[in-house]
Amino acid sequence: MSLSLGIVGLPNVGKSTLFNALTRSKQADAQNYPFCTIEPNVGVVEVPDERLQKLAQISNSKKIIPAVIEFVDIAGLVKGASEGEGLGNKFLSHIREVDAIVQVVRSFEDTNITHVHNKIDPQEDINILNLELALADLQTVVKRLDNTRKQAKGLALKELASEINLLEKVEHGLQAGQPARFLEYTQDEIKILKELHLLTGKPMMYIVNIDEVSDFKLKISDLQEGSIIYVCAKLEAELSELSETEMREYMKELRMEQSGLDKIILAGYKLLGLITYFTSGEPETRAWTVAAGTAAPAAAAVIHTDFAKGYIKADITKWQDFVELGGWNGVKENGKLQLVGKDYVVKDGDVCYFHIST
Repeated sequence: MSLSLGIVGLPNVGKSTLFNALTRSKQADAQNYPFCTIEPNVGVVEVPDERLQKLAQISNSKKIIPAVIEFVDIAGLVKGASEGEGLGNKFLSHIREVDAIVQVVRSFEDTNITHVHNKIDPQEDINILNLELALADLQTVVKRLDNTRKQAKGLALKELASEINLLEKVEHGLQAGQPARFLEYTQDEIKILKELHLLTGKPMMYIVNIDEVSDFKLKISDLQEGSIIYVCAKLEAELSELSETEMREYMKELRMEQSGLDKIILAGYKLLGLITYFTSGEPETRAWTVAAGTAAPAAAAVIHTDFAKGYIKADITKWQDFVELGGWNGVKENGKLQLVGKDYVVKDGDVCYFHIST
């Protein structure tokens, strides 16, 4: 599985500049006017992971294949989007396709870049966007609730009662200012919710676009969840123009421990509860992304869907042991190899070899 993050925010907050920097591209138009991004721009980025190179050296791998993350730069939202203002429903439909939402808010001052509301107020920007997402969800829930109530006649009333109760719970929550992700659900309710693709049901992280020399730390008074990441999109754009070596040297001069990309990917994995396991051999060393808590057969199915059905057992070792002991032979000789069955839960950093029946 790959991670898909939708970059959203008001016009002229630096979304497209950040997208171009993260993807090292120029495909997103970054201009000083609202809605310069119309259709969403999509960029696929390799997930930086120093473990891959170390594993590949031990296995003499011909190829290294990292995990990837997909960034989607979505057109700027304005107040009233849920009622069709700006790009309205087109904007909202693009958000429904991503795994998590990255909300960019502006704290940098620049008289040459117009703010759509003519003032720099990150808290207000967040309030506007979250309100529009909630209003759009409320429309979705009310429509589904009306249709379900019409169908709930006679015997169907008993069958649809749980769905009606769920929809009413979500409706009341949204009206009270509670995003769908803050409410508690049963497993059956979660299945129904997935059909609705609610925007406020998606995990959210916030990126504060700061000035290049700023040490500004935003205090978001009513933020109840998610990560807050501080990034200077202008500086990230400069870094993206450099080679990997030059970028690391420049970061060292600036005393930057992580790039914006590193911060966002780490936060995205944490937000969605994802981990990375590896396969490593002479043909290739590869990173695979799965949800934390995934059992070995389901983890094998990420490589090929048939692997879940044909799963027999798996050889497992920690990546550090694989590197220190010289590969599979070394971990076997030193008792660091686990032979596991179907109940084993794959952990971050595991190196796996799956035995599959054909």
